Amino acid sequence: MRNATVVVLEGDGIGPEVVAVAREVVDLVAADEGLSISWDEHLMGGCSIDVHGTALTDEVLRECQEADAVLLGAVGGPKWDTTDPEAPRPEQGLLGLRSGLGLFANLRPVKPIPALYDASPLRRERIEGTDLLVVRELTGGLYFGDSARDGERAYDTLEYTVEEIDRVVRRAFDAARLRRGKVTSVDKANVLETSRLWRERATIVSEDYTDVELDHLLVDNAAMQLLMRPADFDVIVTENMFGDILSDEAAQLTGSIGLLPSASVGEGRGGLYEPVHGSAPDIAGLGVANPLATVLSAAMMLRYSLDAPRAADRLDAAVAAVLAEGLRTGDLGGSATTREAADALLGALAA
Repeated sequence: MRNATVVVLEGDGIGPEVVAVAREVVDLVAADEGLSISWDEHLMGGCSIDVHGTALTDEVLRECQEADAVLLGAVGGPKWDTTDPEAPRPEQGLLGLRSGLGLFANLRPVKPIPALYDASPLRRERIEGTDLLVVRELTGGLYFGDSARDGERAYDTLEYTVEEIDRVVRRAFDAARLRRGKVTSVDKANVLETSRLWRERATIVSEDYTDVELDHLLVDNAAMQLLMRPADFDVIVTENMFGDILSDEAAQLTGSIGLLPSASVGEGRGGLYEPVHGSAPDIAGLGVANPLATVLSAAMMLRYSLDAPRAADRLDAAVAAVLAEGLRTGDLGGSATTREAADALLGALAA
């Protein structure tokens, strides 16, 4: 048996409920692949603020740095909302993790499940066969550049270095090698100098990946093409702000945020895996939360950090199977409970 350590940050709201399901199904498929997982539980987010006065303690960060992966439920809620700039906020824990773990690329897969095609705002025939991955640069660009107000003037500085571009583009090409072998690099090279550098570097990096096809799209055209021909995309790589916008647009193709996983990764094999949805405090503790996005996030963890791709495939297939059989939690228009969803997944995996 191989051994792996995963730090578990259940977080706030429905986080503990959905993470519990993910752990249950991961233990099953991992054991079948000769992988033994040690789950190391810690506080992060609002629950950490309540106990420690901060969203992320130095001790928890060190544990995350030493682990093979981190699985996160969700953070935040109205209990910790404040207008006091000095008060701790749950989201600070997430930013601290990204920085402390060196996570510079966000991976968000978008693959509408056939059983839910009709839930998409696009026509069935337009989204059929869609299976794409958005790779977003996570630590540079406008969100991290110099910004200020000066009287009636305000500015935000967009900067990128060759190193920052190269490392995230390589992540995209590495992912494409495990998929259909195509990368679409998105920029605004007809206007922005940073985008011209981005396009140059993407082209140079592509020379090391002769087995992967590269094309370039301007961001406005990419936004349109995502709606016109989503099934034609494989891996999309782009800078921080463009990725923020395009990943949210692409996510709507699925018709439900309750099914969207994500991963934040850096140079090593470790990473942070979490569902896209929030903590949903209005349904916390009711046993009705949809755990499928967290299960799919755990599948990404198995694939990208724990070297267990067959186990990941089994989880992906189990989610598709239970939806095809009619499982619907409240966010999908049904009445299935979290426990019923877990039992359905375990049954599909056993079958």
